[in-house]
Amino acid sequence: MLQDTKTESLVVKPGESVESIAWRRLPDSAYMTDTELAAAIRSRNHIEKGRLLHPGQVLQIPGLPPHPFHDKPRLVPRNFDARAIYLTGWTAGSLYGMRLIERWKEAGGNAVVFDIKDFDGQVRVPFHHPYASPSGITIRNLPKFIHWLHALHLHVIARIALFRDERLARAFPRFDARSRKTGKPWLEGGKLDWVDPSIPAVAQYNLDLARMVAEAGADEIQFDYVRFPDEGDQSDAAFAFQKEHPEMPRARVITDFVARAYQTLHPLHVLMSLDVFGVMAWAKPVDLAHTGQDIPRLARYCDVLSPMIYPSHFFHFDGYADPGDAPEHFISESMRRFRESTKGTGVVIRPWLQAFAWRTRSYSVNYLLTEVRTARREGGVGFLFWNAGNRYPRPLEAAGKFLATDNGGPDRKSGRASNNGG
Repeated sequence: MLQDTKTESLVVKPGESVESIAWRRLPDSAYMTDTELAAAIRSRNHIEKGRLLHPGQVLQIPGLPPHPFHDKPRLVPRNFDARAIYLTGWTAGSLYGMRLIERWKEAGGNAVVFDIKDFDGQVRVPFHHPYASPSGITIRNLPKFIHWLHALHLHVIARIALFRDERLARAFPRFDARSRKTGKPWLEGGKLDWVDPSIPAVAQYNLDLARMVAEAGADEIQFDYVRFPDEGDQSDAAFAFQKEHPEMPRARVITDFVARAYQTLHPLHVLMSLDVFGVMAWAKPVDLAHTGQDIPRLARYCDVLSPMIYPSHFFHFDGYADPGDAPEHFISESMRRFRESTKGTGVVIRPWLQAFAWRTRSYSVNYLLTEVRTARREGGVGFLFWNAGNRYPRPLEAAGKFLATDNGGPDRKSGRASNNGG
């Protein structure tokens, strides 16, 4: 990334140090970390470590690209056999995250999923929009980050959590679901903020964000929380669409949004994927009525469907007291049901798999191998590993075994599962 770069003169201001200058200029630089840039500044200007700068001093800032980074999405077929790990926006923008990405690539991974916006609603990249906050940015130059991932020959999957959006709901209460009893914002379980998926401005905000990310060069836009809230007092939750269409199912709102998103993004030559509840494979009427995730219909308006089939989350299902220790059963059954419900749509099923030990005594390298092999045997194409803390020692250890055995790729009390996201 440092080929054909240039230098630029900078006059030191009072109180500045090499480190503060490196942090400030990093987004403009071809370097990926401020530590690397600070070292380059010291070397270029012959400044020994520990030596202070003085106001008015002129420094040469190296490693500045002659033109802004601007990759185009790298076209791959929808059945690209992605092998990915998930990173939060915090991790992705950190030195730890970049080293983790490099290790995943070395181990045989070929893709990464990282947050643009999670359910806290903080947009982790610069986004100039009336509803966006300038705080919380952790990936300060998205096109550069994507360019770096492309240089590692990685498929870039940008995750956007849609309608569970804490920041947007609190900053703009008019976008909330409303309580029929109080007229105040309705909270899922009395504490979780959701925006109303049927409010046009909410939908457009997310589409604007997705378009910006696609134009920055991401290869795939992945939508999570593509649904209405599914827990809490549902009879008390009022949504905008119900004023004119009180009998219209929630699934109509979600499907219409997804169809519109597909029409928006496909001309930009990116793949579009959807995260959905693993429980939706069972197609229980109560889950469809609450979430609005009509899988057969949604499958017609996306390239990839990523059900979250973490075995440990299938509470009270199929008679298993410890579902987390039955990965073969739950992944096999989930994949079979999703395959049947999406038959004829052409959608690719690429599951989210469990990469954490919660409620799972048998979590190990062999556990991961069982997940991957079972998903592949049941028609899954690729996989995504989820660990909320972004700790992946077992997947890194197991990755070589995946490559040795897979087919390769291009380079609650109610009995409902309690998956995160979806």
